[in-house]
Amino acid sequence: MSSQDTVKKLRQMRLPVIAEQYEIQISDPSYNQLSFEERFNELIDMEYESRVNHTITKYIKDAHFYDSTASIEDINYNPDRKLNRSQMEELATNNYIERGLNFIFVGASGCGKTWLSNALGVHACRNRKTVLYIRLPELFSKFEEKRIQGKYNEYLKRLGKYDLLIIDEFLLKPTNESERSDLLELMETRCNKKSTIFCSQYSFDGWHQLLDGGPIADAILDRIINSSYLITLHGKSLREEYSRIKQ
Repeated sequence: MSSQDTVKKLRQMRLPVIAEQYEIQISDPSYNQLSFEERFNELIDMEYESRVNHTITKYIKDAHFYDSTASIEDINYNPDRKLNRSQMEELATNNYIERGLNFIFVGASGCGKTWLSNALGVHACRNRKTVLYIRLPELFSKFEEKRIQGKYNEYLKRLGKYDLLIIDEFLLKPTNESERSDLLELMETRCNKKSTIFCSQYSFDGWHQLLDGGPIADAILDRIINSSYLITLHGKSLREEYSRIKQ
């Protein structure tokens, strides 16, 4: 069998990276100095790396981030933001995901809650964790849509499987009975099992009121707060800073 036949079969087997690298090996005399094992290992390493990169790219795309370019390496540690660098470095280990812990980012509009949550989400994807970013109003609309389609339980089950769920614009306005029920079901599905990041302008006291008080509000907050760490973001609006830079 000729080398071209081998390349053709590799492509038919959907191993394009190995096929390409194999062609390089047979055309480059320097590879003759390597043993069969060394050449074979290189082929496998190239294919493996390609597949990992493809998986990561797919995970990031499927997460629907607001900013898929956000990176933990670019976190702004200006003193006025009062971000704990050690805490951020600990989050970068993804141990909180392994332990099913939640984080709550609280701060004024424009302080960087969404960007920071997306940076952590992208980092999780790069470690092959499944992530979904969604705004709470959009999530409530999805629940209603799936309820009408008769796929509510299926959608709830899918939300329960993400390693990390990022809910932005969390409780910015009062909720109705259906929305509170949806939120309780979601928290029951995920809390103490999978990690969730909540981004909100309001702290816990404000949440209770926006959930209309009462037993359901207590049940929702009990599930969230008991497994969550609070991070408060300070400082001037980053949107204002970036807009001045662009001018």
